[in-house]
Amino acid sequence: MESKEPRNTQRQTGFFAKLKSVKWDYWLIAILVLATFLYAWNIWESTQANNFYTAAIVSMTENFKNFWYASFDPAGYITVDKPPVALWFMAISAKIFGVHGWSVVLPSILFAIGSVYLIYALIKNRFGRVPARIAALIMTITPIAVADSRTNNMDATLIFFLLLSVWFVQKAVFKGQQRYLWIGFSLMGIAFNVKMLQAFMILPALYFYYWIATKISWKKKTAHLGIASVFLLVFTLIWPLSVDLTNTSNRPYEGGSEHNSALELAFGYNGTQRLLGQTTGTGGAFPGMGNSSKKSSSSKGMTPPSGSSSSKKSSSTGNTPPAMPNGSEGGAPGGPGGSSKKNGGGGMAGGGFNTGNKGPFRLFGQALGPQISWLLIVAILGFFSSFFYYRGSKMKRWYGLNPQRKELWLWAGWMVPVFGFFSVAGFFHPYYTIMLAPAIATLGGVGLYTMFKQWRAKSGWSLMLPTTILSTSLLQAWYMYQYYPVLSWILVGVGSLISILLYALPWVGKKLENKLTLPIAGSILIMLAPAWWSLTPTISGESSGMPTAGPDLLSNPGASGGGIGSGSVNSKLLSYLEKHQGSSKYLFATDDSSTAAPYIIKTGKAVMAMGGFNGTDQAITLAQFKKMVKSGEVKYYYSGGKTGSANNKIVNWIKKNAKKVTIKGLSTTSSAGKTGSNENGMPTGGQPGGQGGPGQGGTPPNGTKPTGKPSGTKAPSSTKPSNSKGGQPGAGGMGGPGGNNSGTLYDLSSIYD
Repeated sequence: MESKEPRNTQRQTGFFAKLKSVKWDYWLIAILVLATFLYAWNIWESTQANNFYTAAIVSMTENFKNFWYASFDPAGYITVDKPPVALWFMAISAKIFGVHGWSVVLPSILFAIGSVYLIYALIKNRFGRVPARIAALIMTITPIAVADSRTNNMDATLIFFLLLSVWFVQKAVFKGQQRYLWIGFSLMGIAFNVKMLQAFMILPALYFYYWIATKISWKKKTAHLGIASVFLLVFTLIWPLSVDLTNTSNRPYEGGSEHNSALELAFGYNGTQRLLGQTTGTGGAFPGMGNSSKKSSSSKGMTPPSGSSSSKKSSSTGNTPPAMPNGSEGGAPGGPGGSSKKNGGGGMAGGGFNTGNKGPFRLFGQALGPQISWLLIVAILGFFSSFFYYRGSKMKRWYGLNPQRKELWLWAGWMVPVFGFFSVAGFFHPYYTIMLAPAIATLGGVGLYTMFKQWRAKSGWSLMLPTTILSTSLLQAWYMYQYYPVLSWILVGVGSLISILLYALPWVGKKLENKLTLPIAGSILIMLAPAWWSLTPTISGESSGMPTAGPDLLSNPGASGGGIGSGSVNSKLLSYLEKHQGSSKYLFATDDSSTAAPYIIKTGKAVMAMGGFNGTDQAITLAQFKKMVKSGEVKYYYSGGKTGSANNKIVNWIKKNAKKVTIKGLSTTSSAGKTGSNENGMPTGGQPGGQGGPGQGGTPPNGTKPTGKPSGTKAPSSTKPSNSKGGQPGAGGMGGPGGNNSGTLYDLSSIYD
């Protein structure tokens, strides 16, 4: 006993001694605190999130089968159109804390904070603390990174796993141990199962980096990367193969695919079609999405890609879906993404699908720039500055490699393919540009540091710092002008003055070692505007299915649409269905997920979205549907959603044979702008399906109040009303009970009476 006591004391002393010896980076701690504030503040009060994924989270908490396949509905009829890894973390959070606006977003917030730390760690390992701090700060205040981190989309999770993969590969290089390489490539496979081929945009950078950074023979490099590729293949295919090798009768239909295949989903809908332009899962290709035509990029004539009701037939004949009603996401004048002065032709804050014209300057344009490109010039020029700053004295050739240059090529290898993709891609949402954030942060952080060093040394590269500050100030002033014209001119003036002085001092000053004020002032100046843009989602409490950042969120809260528990359930319709559902498996059937999602979230009951996200999945045949109706599994059909090309036969059969239900006190007048009429001649409002973000939420029908708690899950805790303007279909899944209170209910049991 006497011998154990000193040993325990020594052990404790050793632990606390090590803790005390840790050199805490208080700047990093401050940056992480800032990141936590930006990503998490007000999230507990928000009722906004991506309803499409939230409905799946509700369903995934029901049983392991739904959890594994990422089933959209509790009955396991159809899945979401993405792999499940990110949703697994959200479902676990919801299982622990219940389904709330904050609980489904919590994993994204934690992953985003983790990404800031990983950026710091990756840069510190080779370049030191100062550039690592700058890089972490840039990552923290990238506007779209803040907006993405406050929603239950997959992007923040994807970035974390990609950075973690890079961290392990870097560790394999530093330590010279293969196991870290295997872990890194395994994590890349997991990242694939977060958002499929989007993850592989940086895969060439990993191969290239390991090849140039390791000091072993080419034969060993080939062997190491070959083994790592096996790990990559296993972790990439383990989930999609488990889906495709399972009998289709024992699993949900794979939403978004044409032939019920997860691999097809990965390489088609979530793969090549993103580059070439979507042709499946959306009802056709859409000329308003990333078209190189100036006419199509105009928000006035813009057409919503994934929320459109146009069928494949209409798209193939060149027919254009109708423009969205005022205030919707589609980009109508005055709405987010519209042609108002503030929105600048779309995309400034919530213009879901105006991604600008294809070309090398697309990312600098008004549609995408204010979300991601505030410091893109810093990153590009920073690469050249740092590349020549870290030139070893023993290098025989100017392009030779040393440890720092190898790291720079890693981040350039991340930036170039991602930049190229967004420059030419035919279909993507602006919030996907978060993929560029790590490369901008790392190259920008190291670049600012080396520019400062070169300026103080009065080297030939001393002009790089003032050039960067001047060009970045002008770009940022252009972004700001539509909102703050006076401040934009002030930014131009101050930026120009600082730049002129920075240009002149190396030639007239004797010593610059102590001249810190101007470089620091210039660096702070170009951080102010993106910091303000990144603050807008936090101030407005934004947590949207179409994440975005910008002052529009302050003047038009909820502009980007989508919401969890946002009052988008028609209480009278729900009350009738629950009273008369009986023993039927589904509360009701409808055309698409934007109509079904709010009811799944509200009740925890199964609602059949026959055609999946946009109503265009061929998930069920007429014969199969008839069989389900005859057996009593489906008793009601609600026509408030979108009728996609996959459901026309079923819908026509229902309208011909089923009995319409009249619910006393249920209004059938749309509060949105008229874009058509239902079978009763009543206006149907906007196009269901929601713009692009899967399952945008919904604005509540006038007078609708939430009813009760759902069975099988907790109701969202917040009773805060939706920020979206009443009657704007763009904020509510654009049709059906999710977007307005028009539609018709059919009693299917009457068919076989």
